[in-house]
Amino acid sequence: MLLRRSIARILVLWLALGAIQAQHRAQAQQTGTKRSLFAADYQKKIAAVLDADNNPKWKLPIGDIHDAQPLADGRWLTQTSFGNVVELDAEGKEIWRFDAGKTDAGGPIEIHAFRRLPNGLTMIAQSGAARIIEVDRDKKIVHSIPLSVPNPDPHRDTRLVRPTPNGNYIVAHEALGLAREYDRTGKIVWEYNVGSKLYSVMRLANGNTLIGTGDGHRVIEVDPNKQIVWELKQGDIPGVTLAWITMVERLENGNTWIVNCHAGPDNPQILEVTPDKKLAWSFKDFERFGNALPVAVPLTP
Repeated sequence: MLLRRSIARILVLWLALGAIQAQHRAQAQQTGTKRSLFAADYQKKIAAVLDADNNPKWKLPIGDIHDAQPLADGRWLTQTSFGNVVELDAEGKEIWRFDAGKTDAGGPIEIHAFRRLPNGLTMIAQSGAARIIEVDRDKKIVHSIPLSVPNPDPHRDTRLVRPTPNGNYIVAHEALGLAREYDRTGKIVWEYNVGSKLYSVMRLANGNTLIGTGDGHRVIEVDPNKQIVWELKQGDIPGVTLAWITMVERLENGNTWIVNCHAGPDNPQILEVTPDKKLAWSFKDFERFGNALPVAVPLTP
């Protein structure tokens, strides 16, 4: 009898300890200098702007999401599904919407990338139609750029697309495993074979290209001659597993912002890494968000 009671007590304590550890892993945590940010997760179906203490300024129910951009006066360009782009005011209320529509042949279109341009137009990458369009406030297409995709697929033609300083666009072709720069006629002027399902590309001020390699589990910086000049790979940060690397960004302080999607509750969902590959900051919140957080944007430190 005494032995059974002892075993029962041990079992209760073990279960309680497991619950405490699980709760600790789920709670919002920031390491380093706290900052506000935008984050969105399609498992928990939420997008939110959080302050430095992890309190939401606003929250938005969503379906799927792959991109977001902060605008002036607290506004945001984001999406609530792969079928739209929406502009939100500073309170998170929708004030403009563009719906993906269909291809000329009636096939489906998904949107995985968009950007409000300095001239006020909105760039939208239409996967399935294999093109980039620029639309005005009335949703009229002002310019269209064809993309070289042998077998267009609404879900895999593109991930992120970004304008370059010379007026071109650099495109992450997920299915092809290629980072490509297109001019405004659709001519390919630069290409790099990533070799994995890349998610993000960003042309840096020094002319290099920063790439989030998706299921390649790394971040690379490639020069115009296609040489890797900086790389963060699996095992470079002790105690952190790099999973599906989605958004990457080079911050003003020279550090690199990395979104670490599908890595599980024992790993941060977002990292900030120094040029010498030290962890400067991290974010983890598996209570509000889940294991499908592909979109995060840094705001004020």
